Amino acid sequence: MEDFLEKEFLNNSIRNYLLVIATIVVAVFIKRLISKYIANLLYKLIAKASKNIEKKSFFDLVVQPLDMFLLLVISFIAFDRLNFPEFFDFKIYKITVRDIIECITNGTLVITFIWLCLRVIDFIAIIMEDKANQTHDLSDNQLIVFFKDFFKVILVLIGVLLVLRFSFHKNIGNLLTGLSIVGAAIALATRESMENLIASFIIFFDKPFITGDTVKVQAFTGTIEKIGLRSTRIRTESKTYITVPNKQMVDSILDNITLRTQRKVELRLELGLSTTATQLKQLAPAIKNILQQQAAIENYQVYLMDTGKNAHIFAVDYFTEMPQAVSDFNTLREAVNIAIIQLLEESAIELAASNTDIKVHNVN
Repeated sequence: MEDFLEKEFLNNSIRNYLLVIATIVVAVFIKRLISKYIANLLYKLIAKASKNIEKKSFFDLVVQPLDMFLLLVISFIAFDRLNFPEFFDFKIYKITVRDIIECITNGTLVITFIWLCLRVIDFIAIIMEDKANQTHDLSDNQLIVFFKDFFKVILVLIGVLLVLRFSFHKNIGNLLTGLSIVGAAIALATRESMENLIASFIIFFDKPFITGDTVKVQAFTGTIEKIGLRSTRIRTESKTYITVPNKQMVDSILDNITLRTQRKVELRLELGLSTTATQLKQLAPAIKNILQQQAAIENYQVYLMDTGKNAHIFAVDYFTEMPQAVSDFNTLREAVNIAIIQLLEESAIELAASNTDIKVHNVN
């Protein structure tokens, strides 16, 4: 038996192969226990910020990448005990197989570690969102989404640099110097994207609007659903989903409808010229009485705005309370309009457009 274990195959004894296989098999069975133990320690460290986050949600995010990372580390350490077989000691396009395997190994470890870090960022974001949901200010929620995406991008860039350093043995210092020059050139070439990125920071710190606000920008009106690094997503009144560059959101004249203290309604009544002065005098108090009966109307103005050869123009302006749902606002407008129409009918007042009589004069 001892002689069999000492037999060599591809520059390694069978004993070493069995030890490596046994180590990997043990790692497969105990990795879940180790990963859960480490995840539990991380949970206790992170979850102090919020007691409402379930441990299961953290484990669902972290355990899988942690399992993979531990298995890879133990497997690579075990394989390191083996001598590299001379049979595979050849080059492919001037690169040895040993270097290719080392490159893949290091790259896999770095990618798995970055994957784990991304999951931890997701969990931290969940904790911060839970704390933000306890307040009425929605600006905290959009900041969390923004910085979660921002730090993920930074972490991916760090991962790329680590892969270049440990897999391809590149000098990161010289690489960063070269990237700074290339980055300056790219920044000039992609100036619009950089402007949108800067505009996103302006939006988050100046807060002209937040997620959930109803805004009117350019020719569109809708609700802000997400503010990203480059653009803002808006759900329009017609339920379409548009993307507006952040630079346009900052540079354009933007009407934040949600921040209105009142909502204004302008109604213009074009009354026929047959309407008498007495009827006009009686009309204003009657319309004011209609407006007073609506609890949602806070103040109003009713007056004879203009008169001319075609019509008497009566102005009815009123302001409703905010916040108010669009459906409630439209219902209020409908009720006021119907009440005014009924008033005109009862007062025998015709609108200017209702008189369609055609008179023909014969000229001798």
